[in-house]
Amino acid sequence: MSQDKQVALVTGGNRGIGFELVKQLALKGFKVIMASRDPEAGHEAAEKLKESNLDVSFVVLDVDNQESIRQAAHIVNERYGKLDVLINNAGVYLDKNQKLLAMDPYILEKTMATNFFGVYHVIRSFIPIMERKGYGRIINVSSEYGAINELSYAGVGAYKLSKYALNGLTRLVVAEINADIKINAVDPGWVSSDMGGPSAPRTPKQAAESILWLATVGPEGPNGEFFRDGKRIEW
Repeated sequence: MSQDKQVALVTGGNRGIGFELVKQLALKGFKVIMASRDPEAGHEAAEKLKESNLDVSFVVLDVDNQESIRQAAHIVNERYGKLDVLINNAGVYLDKNQKLLAMDPYILEKTMATNFFGVYHVIRSFIPIMERKGYGRIINVSSEYGAINELSYAGVGAYKLSKYALNGLTRLVVAEINADIKINAVDPGWVSSDMGGPSAPRTPKQAAESILWLATVGPEGPNGEFFRDGKRIEW
């Protein structure tokens, strides 16, 4: 691998928005690591892209398992010695049409474990690789439901709280980093996928385009901001 080639990792990369992110990054010349907790589905998805001569590899990474995250970080460091772009895409949407205090607490706990703590542990494990090179771009796939004004309305409470916490994590990590490592959050919109459902108006490709521009911003680019379609939105 050329040392000049940038390395990117996408969690939840074997389907939906994640798969499209992997594909588009590879088309832009990145060495892309597709991360997924499902070895069979991950390998199959990576091979599909490799058949198109795209520079894609696969690593097992379960964001709900700290040891899995640590092992993936070790593999990336050993194989490539750097990580230029990290996209935290993996997430769950478990809410039914029920109030937060009436739902099974497990739904909230599981949602927070994946959508917030999963991202926290991924960043914590991979950011030392970026810090050694003094460079990195981290993109957290969030949601408009994570905006503070959305908390004034009932419904989708577990998902809202998880994305609200993720947005807070985005801001806090920025405050702790001094190198040229930028971290931003993006609302990709309502996307037709396993999570968004078939009636959603946006395609995974459209969602990917709204995210990927942050992967290549320069040193004067945005940091600690929240975006939709390339425009800054309020937290």
